[in-house]
Amino acid sequence: MIICKREIKMLNKNRRDSSLTLERDKEINLDEYDFHELKNESNPIFNSIDDLEKKDINSLESVGLLMKNNNRSGTYLLCGRDAFTITQNIEGLEILPIAEALEKYDWLKEKYWFKLLDKDQDKFTSTVASTLPRGYFIHLKKGVKVKQPFQAGLFMIKERSTMTVHNIVILEEDSELHLITGCTNKNNIRKGIHLAISEHFIGKNAKLINTMVHNWGPEFEIRPKSGTIVEEGGTYISNYCSLKPAKSIQMDPFTHLKGDNSSGKYTTIILGNKGTYANLGGKILMTGKNTGAEIVSRAICKGGHIIQTGLIIGAAYNSRAHVDCSGMMMSEEGTIEAVPGLRALHPEAKMSHEASIGRISPGEVAYLQSKGFSEEEAVSMIIRGFLDIGINGLSPELDAAILEIAEISGHGEEDFDLILK
Repeated sequence: MIICKREIKMLNKNRRDSSLTLERDKEINLDEYDFHELKNESNPIFNSIDDLEKKDINSLESVGLLMKNNNRSGTYLLCGRDAFTITQNIEGLEILPIAEALEKYDWLKEKYWFKLLDKDQDKFTSTVASTLPRGYFIHLKKGVKVKQPFQAGLFMIKERSTMTVHNIVILEEDSELHLITGCTNKNNIRKGIHLAISEHFIGKNAKLINTMVHNWGPEFEIRPKSGTIVEEGGTYISNYCSLKPAKSIQMDPFTHLKGDNSSGKYTTIILGNKGTYANLGGKILMTGKNTGAEIVSRAICKGGHIIQTGLIIGAAYNSRAHVDCSGMMMSEEGTIEAVPGLRALHPEAKMSHEASIGRISPGEVAYLQSKGFSEEEAVSMIIRGFLDIGINGLSPELDAAILEIAEISGHGEEDFDLILK
């Protein structure tokens, strides 16, 4: 898979020039955190996954990690700085810790390492680049279709700890994979910082579904960066759900639909609580003919500040795109900003967008109450319907997380008469 210099310049230009660059992001002082321990080898804290406590397993299961490995093609787990990999014997599927993969394959660094993201893009990418490689390497050979999802867990185990991750996923022609990534922390840990880089390379007619579930402590700061390139006829679907939001998160994933007839979709669902900040962007560049792109975002605000952005760039014949940002206010505290964006660079691009922010309709609640539901049950049902947006490749874990968001929002401490007035 080759990316020419002209395309790299185009990707970087659109990152710099976009009116949706996330300049309003909350500033993080990296000097508050100690990254030195991530630059050196250390003695393991865990000798195996069996060393995890029951509470740890429950935390991981809450973000979709099934530690008994049921219905999974394999597991990668990063506990602090200790990495573990368990895989089924599937011919054509290779899973390694990224450090081992870099040592094993010279071509990995030459062709794929920091090829979709610049290590000097910002202070977060440069910090990740300065630490020892941690993360997963997934390589799926031509024609291999993995039936069961592969799961990756990123688990932070110490108060005020740091985690840096660099993942690479390569899908060759006609291959398919569903990746479930769950990110969380040990019980009772409140503060830490998580910096992640992910680079996805999707070959001709290949398909990657990437489902990510976050569940963080109240003082965590999260900065995931990702880049994806999709070749002819390929498909990339990204599902993101945040049940317990971090103090601040900013994510601006970038996908390049390079090949003709390729497609990409981002779906984001987030619950905002008091004191949290979420700036959830996303950009898709379409340079292949007959490409299709969609960005769908749903936000429930019970406080805090949520920014929903999405930019799709149509730069080829018959590129089709839609951006949909919707928010629901559940409190007089907090804000939602919805900023859908389109940029046409070709006269045959067909693009549309919509944005809405509102509240629960008292009429809908009254109707459901007339059918025998309590007010709280009615509110939960309405929120569930709002979040049910037909996610492609929806996993039972993500579905359960969405249902829990609806339950939490519908059974909170707010005065429902205030919400519905």
